[in-house]
Amino acid sequence: MAGDVVALTLIHGSSKHKIEIAAGREGGEPTLQDMAAVIAQVTGVPQQLQKLICKGKSLKEMEQPLSVLGVKNGCKIMMIGKKNSPEEEAELKKLKELEKSIEQLSRKLEEINVELTGIQNGFLARDLRSAALSKLEKKEKIISEQYMRFLEQIDAMNLPDEFADCRHRRKGLVKNIQTHLARCDVIETHISQELEKLQSKNLALAD
Repeated sequence: MAGDVVALTLIHGSSKHKIEIAAGREGGEPTLQDMAAVIAQVTGVPQQLQKLICKGKSLKEMEQPLSVLGVKNGCKIMMIGKKNSPEEEAELKKLKELEKSIEQLSRKLEEINVELTGIQNGFLARDLRSAALSKLEKKEKIISEQYMRFLEQIDAMNLPDEFADCRHRRKGLVKNIQTHLARCDVIETHISQELEKLQSKNLALAD
């Protein structure tokens, strides 16, 4: 049922934990993803390293509601998995700091996009557009260069095969940066197009 909380017993090695799983999305049902997130908080074992078992069945479909998977109030969940080593935690910390920096950069990119959209929609006097677009172009190039530096930092990280959590997070970060770089390219193209339009109109006026 939507909005329900599922109470479970988690067995991890010789430890037992009473846990409650609420839906991560308002009005929805608790999913396996919601349960894995709670288990990660309780045990310190990252979601990617958890093997979850209920009634002898391995649980893998993270987006499925618990009710669909047969996980109900009072069920016992067995979890197999180990916490990250201190060495991996140190690398994870670096990746998390990079995530924050990338998020801050993405907000700056969005600000540029909003300002560009305003110019495209004619919300700025014509005689001010050229200077404003040139300024946006410089800002976009700086952001694009910063994304490239982040990629270089990530690529320079030497992560052993057993650092599964780190490697998973690094893969996600690289994909995220590549998405933002593609957006930079689109914004740069739109800025160039707007500048070309202004130049053409200025030449036409001069004639």
